[in-house]
Amino acid sequence: MPAFPVATPQRTYPALVERGVLSRVGSFLPDQVSKIFIVTTRDVWEFYGEQLVSSLPRGRFYPLFFPGGEDRKRMSEVEILAERMAALGGDRLSTVIAFGGGIVNDLGGFLASIFMRGIPVIQVPTTLLAQVDAAVGGKTGANLVNGKNLVGSFHQPLAVLIDPEVLGSLPEREFRAGLYEVIKCGIIRSPELFRILADRSEAVLGHDGPTLDAIIGESVRIKAEVVTADERESDLRRILNFGHTIGHALEAATHYSHFLHGEAVAFGMKAATHLARMRDLLPMADAMMVLSTIDLYGPIPEVPGEVTPAELARLTLFDKKTLGGQVHFVLPEKIGSVRIVSGIPQEQVQAAVEAALERPAAAP
Repeated sequence: MPAFPVATPQRTYPALVERGVLSRVGSFLPDQVSKIFIVTTRDVWEFYGEQLVSSLPRGRFYPLFFPGGEDRKRMSEVEILAERMAALGGDRLSTVIAFGGGIVNDLGGFLASIFMRGIPVIQVPTTLLAQVDAAVGGKTGANLVNGKNLVGSFHQPLAVLIDPEVLGSLPEREFRAGLYEVIKCGIIRSPELFRILADRSEAVLGHDGPTLDAIIGESVRIKAEVVTADERESDLRRILNFGHTIGHALEAATHYSHFLHGEAVAFGMKAATHLARMRDLLPMADAMMVLSTIDLYGPIPEVPGEVTPAELARLTLFDKKTLGGQVHFVLPEKIGSVRIVSGIPQEQVQAAVEAALERPAAAP
């Protein structure tokens, strides 16, 4: 299976996609390591904890259980985990293993970046969304009331170890939520990946091994290339935010409790596609292909009635990518290519959200 190098000024490391790699995580530890702190959730630990620790040095690893959930991805939880590490004798030779979904990878990476002013972390993602997005690239963070990931850091891991075997225990809804991030990768950078998702949905949803390995590998390759070119999201890396501006607004409006992250991104991609059509950026045929492919992997949960298009448009102003009061949207111009657009009137954003609320997807 492939290993994709992620080369940044901080360090160069592999994003490895390999069935069975969970059983050899220990081989990626630093030469000198005192204690190993495994940030995880109890369900992941019960499924795969024994397999993970089989390669770790005995007597030196400590599981730290995070309750899970986007609403718990807060600074208070980071403090609890850090206090536990300190009580167990954590020092600058300690290493964190972030072992779980995207929230665990974000929070575990952030914890490693600030404990003792920074210790190593190995990302071991166990959900599809984390494997193709959250674990790769060194972006870590926690949420504030006003928005998602508004506190965080860039802290590149020693390695990202992706084992597709663990997806067999993933709930169907979680699996589909991750597929939306794979669709995103196809839209922004890979027509070939998008075509697999559009034409082979039965194989994808049926967990066909070669198909699943191919779409994970291609998504990780894209993320690794983009991060290598732009580690800190000053230019190219912003394309990875396709669907996220309105998606993050939707998560905030529903208090991080109604949508899985990938589902919110799917809604955001639909709204961004309508927005691209309204601005004459995207051909009609491509827009319909994007919308219909997203719908293949649905359904996306209904947006609660109390969440209005006007409120979602307003909340985009609090997105962390807003600069000087200007919201930056990633809009598709064809399948495989997007552009960054700012200065879009709130009325037009609201109209795009209203169009995305229609079921089934209407012609933009």
